[in-house]
Amino acid sequence: MSADAVITVEGLAKDYGHLRAVDGIDFRVLRGKVFSFLGPNGAGKTTTVEILEGLRRATSGHLSVLGLDPWKHASELHRKVGVMPQGFRFFDKVTPREAVRYYARLFGVRTDPDALLRRVLLSDKADDTYDKLSGGQKQKLGVALAMVNDPELLFLDEPTTGLDPQARRAVWELLRELKNEGRTIFLTTHYLEEAEQLADWVAILNHGRIVTEGTPTELIEKHGEGPRLVLQASPELVSLLSQQARLGLTIRDGTIQIPIHQKAVLLDALNTVARSGLPWPEINTERDTLENVFISMVGEIDESGEVRGA
Repeated sequence: MSADAVITVEGLAKDYGHLRAVDGIDFRVLRGKVFSFLGPNGAGKTTTVEILEGLRRATSGHLSVLGLDPWKHASELHRKVGVMPQGFRFFDKVTPREAVRYYARLFGVRTDPDALLRRVLLSDKADDTYDKLSGGQKQKLGVALAMVNDPELLFLDEPTTGLDPQARRAVWELLRELKNEGRTIFLTTHYLEEAEQLADWVAILNHGRIVTEGTPTELIEKHGEGPRLVLQASPELVSLLSQQARLGLTIRDGTIQIPIHQKAVLLDALNTVARSGLPWPEINTERDTLENVFISMVGEIDESGEVRGA
């Protein structure tokens, strides 16, 4: 593995009785990068992350986090990493400022609570008790506490859950700043746009196995359908365009979709539409996103934003 790898994983497996939750996976996380771990519920993401954090023991395989065995050297490792677990919770009657001070004492470090809370856009709630915070504000506190010990490596499990779009993008900017400072971020999220925007490398896990990995752009190019022209059209126009075999059109969700890998195909389609004199209320181009790739490979996303296996 590369000397720049902060995390190396080879043949990692975890069994719970007869259930194999993680099935011999390999990956690495490079220093100063954002690595996004994606997968439907029950895919093995949380188990893998907890093994990397030294909270669970692997059944088999080799792994190294910051040069340490997470299970054998958990105490040393925990001083070097920041962790925001899924479903982060804290004591109801403790304020964010008190929480930061408490974590600083646990780690034996000095920190400026007010500066840290400003950084996560929580300074106006510094003296409110935890039980008075909104869901999004609680998530921000979780990010702040993960940063108390000035970690080299951050494990962030769904850090923007419950945030409104503006607050979510503010956290994205914070994560970009942390990356620019040279920190490494291991991100799990069910917001596929978040992974596409932030991640340098994405690994998609399904049924305990990594089914694909690469940069977001590589995954879209490899598994997506490519750019296409999309028209809302009448049945007459659909019939006319269907007669041109080279267009390779498909009908999907009440629209005509024509691949446009070549400019000549795009021009042919537009000229045919223009010459027909038939009405078409809308025309645009589309290309796949990481969400399209994810759904096609492992499952669907329900109304709450959670992912379900195929």
